[in-house]
Amino acid sequence: MQNKKYKIQNKQKKAFTGGAATAEALRQINPDVMPVYPITPQTPIVEAFAKMKADGKVDTEIVTVESEHSAISMAVGASAAGARTVTATSSQGLALMNEILYIASGMRLPITMIISSRALSAPINIHGDHSDVMGARDTGWIQLFCEDVQEVYDNTLIGMKLAEKTELPVMVIMDGFITSHSVEVLEILSDKSVKKFIGEFKPDRNLLDIKNPLTFGPLGLPDSYFEFKIDQEDAIVEAKKKYLEITKEFKKFSGRSYDLFEKYQTDDAEYIVIVAGSTAGTGKNVVDKLRKKGQKVGLLKIKLFRPFPYEEISRSLRKSKSVAVLDRALSFGSVPPLYSEIVNALHSSSATCDLSSYVYGLGGRDIFNANIEKVFTDLINGKIHKKTEYLNANK
Repeated sequence: MQNKKYKIQNKQKKAFTGGAATAEALRQINPDVMPVYPITPQTPIVEAFAKMKADGKVDTEIVTVESEHSAISMAVGASAAGARTVTATSSQGLALMNEILYIASGMRLPITMIISSRALSAPINIHGDHSDVMGARDTGWIQLFCEDVQEVYDNTLIGMKLAEKTELPVMVIMDGFITSHSVEVLEILSDKSVKKFIGEFKPDRNLLDIKNPLTFGPLGLPDSYFEFKIDQEDAIVEAKKKYLEITKEFKKFSGRSYDLFEKYQTDDAEYIVIVAGSTAGTGKNVVDKLRKKGQKVGLLKIKLFRPFPYEEISRSLRKSKSVAVLDRALSFGSVPPLYSEIVNALHSSSATCDLSSYVYGLGGRDIFNANIEKVFTDLINGKIHKKTEYLNANK
C-alpha cells in the first residue's frame, strides 16, 4: 500500500564510493553552508561536492578555511545564524576540532558532520580505525556508524533530519578508505522524495532574528551550569526515540529499515559477535558459513552509538551463552570503548552470558574471515578471555 505522504519514485542504482555517496546525498539536501578543510581520507567528499557547486547543482556556500578548528568554528557560527550547516573531517582534524565540538553540542546546534574515520598519530598513519570518533564519543554529539556505501548515503539523510529534530549535532561515521574509497552499488532515492523527507529548515531560534534577540554561549556559573548539562543529557537520551521515529518515516519511501542496531541471525544464537562499521560485512560472511555447519551463531551490528541503546542491547543478548565484542580502537589504561558499553548494558540486566574483548584493525590492519571465525571458535569452545585479545597482530 502506498504511503499517503510519499509517492514512491523510481530509484536509480549507480556505482559510488562512500565519499561520492555522501556528496550525492548532500546535493539532494542542498545545505546552506559547508565550511571545510581537506584531510585524508575525507577529502573526496568535499572534492565531489565542490564540483557539484561549480557545475551549478547546489547553492551551498562552500568556505575553505585554514584548519579543521576553523571549519567547526565557522559551522558553529553559521548554524547559530540559522543556516543548515554541514562539514566533514577525519583523524587529527577531528582531534583539532575537539574544544569546539563541546561548544556545538552545548549550544544545541544541529550541525551534520561526515567523518571518514582514521587512526590518530603518532606514529603517522592515514588508514582507517575508530580512534578518532571514539576519542570524541563524550563530546555530546549523536554518532551513527555505517557498514557500507548504502548506509553512508542513507545516514547522511537520516543524520541531517535527526540533528534538526533534536537540535543536537550529528556525526555520520564511515570507515576510512575501506568505505570512503571503495566502490559499491548504491540505490539513490529521487530528489523529490529526499526533499520531502528532509523538509525546509526552519530554526526556531537564530542570531539574525532581531525581533527576538538571543544570546548564544552565555556565561554559566555554578548556579546554572549544572542544570544546562542535565538538560543536554536529557536531550541526547531523548534522541534515541526521535531516531526511531525518523527511520520509520525513512522506511516508508525508501523500503530500507534502520533500527538502533542490526541483529543478524541472533534470534536463536548462542554465540554472538558485536561490531561496528564495515567489519560487520565480513562478520556476516562468517556467520553464514558457520550456520551452514549447524552452529548457532549471530552478529549484532551497532548503528546508533550515541546515545547508546543499553536496555535494547541487553534484551537482545539475554538468550546467548557467550558474546565477543570487537573494537577498532583502544582506550588506553582502560577497557576498549565498545566493550565497556556492552559491559554496562549487561550489568543491570538479566543476561548471564560470558563476555570477551577483542581489538582488531588498528591503523588499517586487515581483518579476515579467519580472524572472526577464530573468535566464534573461542566462544563455542568456552574459551573466555579475561584480558583483551588482539586479532591479526604480531603480539
